[in-house]
Amino acid sequence: MSLFPSPLERLNRARADLRMGLPVVLTAGESAALVIATESLTTQRLADLRALCPRPVLALTGHRAQTLKARAYDGDVARVVIPEDAGLAWIEALANPADDLRMPMKGPLKTLRDGPADLHRAAIRLAKAAQLLPAAVVAETPQAHALANAHGLTSLDAAETQTLETRLSPVIVARLPMRLAGLGRLHVFRPDDGGTEHYAIEIGQPDRNAPVLTRLHSACFTGDVLGSLKCDCGPQLHAALTAMHDAGTGVLLYLNQEGRGIGLANKMRAYSLQDQGFDTVEANHRLGFDDDERDFRLGAELLRRMGFDRVRLLTNNPAKVDMLERGGITVTERVALKVGLTAENAGYLATKAAKSGHLL
Repeated sequence: MSLFPSPLERLNRARADLRMGLPVVLTAGESAALVIATESLTTQRLADLRALCPRPVLALTGHRAQTLKARAYDGDVARVVIPEDAGLAWIEALANPADDLRMPMKGPLKTLRDGPADLHRAAIRLAKAAQLLPAAVVAETPQAHALANAHGLTSLDAAETQTLETRLSPVIVARLPMRLAGLGRLHVFRPDDGGTEHYAIEIGQPDRNAPVLTRLHSACFTGDVLGSLKCDCGPQLHAALTAMHDAGTGVLLYLNQEGRGIGLANKMRAYSLQDQGFDTVEANHRLGFDDDERDFRLGAELLRRMGFDRVRLLTNNPAKVDMLERGGITVTERVALKVGLTAENAGYLATKAAKSGHLL
């Protein structure tokens, strides 16, 4: 019945619950667990979880486990046993690398190697989707289903936490005069999973039957709005708009995937780690994230919804070309966009070239 939530709608509800500190019930076959993101966990809720499951475990990513010298027997995820005398501060110290250099010794840590890790892997996917630190306390208990039914907890099968293809629906389009690009039109698109809206700026009157000059630009509050010198995002945004104005037409897709998809709060955590001497990739890994968590399939869908199937792509990132191609968009040309080098971001750009394959 259409009045009941779909798996995609339950997934969005679960993300919101984790951000508020509510537990979510995850199931996989005969197994079920209560899951709470470590970032929103409280002392009282930790005690209540222990009352239901005496030995909950902390699910961490393989990247974070490597930093902690913990064995990740499941490869991409480690199931760390939480000692009986460990409190909230111990869990937070494992999940958050802010004090790693000040307190490097956090072990020895015992991790599980037997049994499936489906629930724990799904818990981390949910935490990432909620733009929280990718760490969660997982308390397996046979009472999980009953608790969800009795108290209205969101319940998901672990498979439903897989990245589902999100459809984007047009909301409104309006004319917009711009200092760098001249007169254009701003399209607003809303995802059907209840997530953040994405935007397309159409410059001039692009021919739908010819490749259009296009830029996939991920939101960067610090660079685009504040003029940060730590990255090249602001200059790239402005240069792309100027290039489209000079060409007479173009499409700039502004995707709300701040911090390579980890969100502004986690991006600032990464900046803090960079201040401690780690490069941008190392900082992401210490937090538990991959190098890049963005999904450029969104850009492919936006282009299709606007009637484009061929582009000349303004980018230094080959991953954008590959993902657009996989999304059914033909990239007829990669147009380099090398601007914004500063003394403050030279190391950052060198790392992107060396470790992330950017063509700089």
